[in-house]
Amino acid sequence: MKPIVERLFSGRPKRKRRWLTALVVIAEGHPLGTAIRSKRGAKMFDKDRMEEIERRRREWEEGTLKRSRERFGMKESPTKFYTPADLKDFDFLEKVGFPGEYPFTAAEYPSNLPALRIRGGVSALLVRAGRYSGYGAPEDTRDYYNYMREAFGRQGGPNIAFDLPTQCGYDSDDPVARGEVGKVGVAVDTLRDFEVIYEAFVGESDLDKIASNWTINAPCNVVLAMYIALAEKRGIPLDGLRGTPQNDILKEFVARGTYIFPPRPSMRMIRDTITYCAEHMPSMNTISICGYHMREAGARPVQMVAFTLANAMAYVQQGIEAGLDVDTFMRRFTFLAWSTGMEFFKEIARARAARRVWAKIMRDRFGAKDPRSWMLRGGGGMGVPTHTLTAQRPLNNLTRNIIVGIGNALSGAPPMVPVPYDEPMGLGHSLEAEQLNMDGGRLLQFEARLADVIDPLAGSYYVESLTDQTEQEICEIIGRIDAIGGAVAAIESGYMQREIARSAYEYQKQVERGERVIVGVNRFTGENELEVLTTRL
Repeated sequence: MKPIVERLFSGRPKRKRRWLTALVVIAEGHPLGTAIRSKRGAKMFDKDRMEEIERRRREWEEGTLKRSRERFGMKESPTKFYTPADLKDFDFLEKVGFPGEYPFTAAEYPSNLPALRIRGGVSALLVRAGRYSGYGAPEDTRDYYNYMREAFGRQGGPNIAFDLPTQCGYDSDDPVARGEVGKVGVAVDTLRDFEVIYEAFVGESDLDKIASNWTINAPCNVVLAMYIALAEKRGIPLDGLRGTPQNDILKEFVARGTYIFPPRPSMRMIRDTITYCAEHMPSMNTISICGYHMREAGARPVQMVAFTLANAMAYVQQGIEAGLDVDTFMRRFTFLAWSTGMEFFKEIARARAARRVWAKIMRDRFGAKDPRSWMLRGGGGMGVPTHTLTAQRPLNNLTRNIIVGIGNALSGAPPMVPVPYDEPMGLGHSLEAEQLNMDGGRLLQFEARLADVIDPLAGSYYVESLTDQTEQEICEIIGRIDAIGGAVAAIESGYMQREIARSAYEYQKQVERGERVIVGVNRFTGENELEVLTTRL
């Protein structure tokens, strides 16, 4: 080091020598420089430094921490502290990388398009569907879309919720459908019904200028055929149509129940949609693979991710067996990925691990070459906290939503507040809930500036070790499904259904015993509860 020191220090004032020494230490390969410098294949801390950290940690646990526990009568500390020893083999490029690049741990995309859903972001270059909605007769849903555009400046195409009879293939006049028609979605029986809904989308909002989403699975091919017929009537070429049918039938067997045919025949229909769109509708997404419903049904976070990715692998295999190039059809796969809970850091780690696992599966297992095929499209962030929102003390949901909005920002997604606070109180939302929902995201973006940095927890000893642990657990569950014969076989055997039912039962027991605290529900309740009155849209 001496020759460099002499050259650098020659004629330099003393105040500059300290930082020059630091530069020399790093440049010359000094042990301290080895600890600071991190490059591919190199660890952040050398062996001696790591041993010293572990020794100092033991001393801290037996000294400072123990004295604190004894003072307050605690057998164990209620909090944990993480050090580089919890991240011994951390390699930034291998484990995190850069946003929008393999392994996508940091984020799906290289930069945030500021909060598209809060009406204030950069969205002019994107064609997107609006909020999930639909109810009653087709005329009701059409009028709702028109009203929302006129009163609130609603943008984008429809994101249609269908009623249960439509989702299960029943006409509205079928006796089986009695009492369910037009509830939790719109009733669609004929092409004319479809045409009525789309009377709200003409001119500057015609089919070739919007994207349409249809949350429907078993009859997906029928709905897609209706859209094609509607486009042909309007003289719009099919290759100009954009949208996303959900088309994820496997999760229906596991979580929702709106299936018509058995798993394997249903998978052939999925294959037909993928192959048809690949040839005739290249801008149409062919599937939106869902973990959200499994979590809402009771799955644990790692189960939700593992089951979702296992299902996705089955769909990818269908496309390959149909003779399609994986890099051609995978560009049109999307994910309506996650429902989230309130365990902040665990949910952030889960989101980061999911992106990494899927990238590895697509690159290493299916041999995809195009980086776009490695992306978990739509799977960014913590997700939507619907099952955590409560009808009791609904104003607490404002806080829960903000927590999730912050978590979204810290896990590689825009700081979106997903759901209005009065979601558990019935169909539709109040004007105040809509405004607070939009403003929550705006506050996080424009005042808190949470969209300014992507994945700011990258490199955290705790979050990185938790991400690694979550990845391992996800892969273990996928390994069990592989051993059964894949997702379809696992569903046919009842494995996924049993696991979700067991997890849901354990969760509910924890709530009822008070082991899992839900504020205002099983703890911190009182006689003088506030009544929340809402005027619903």
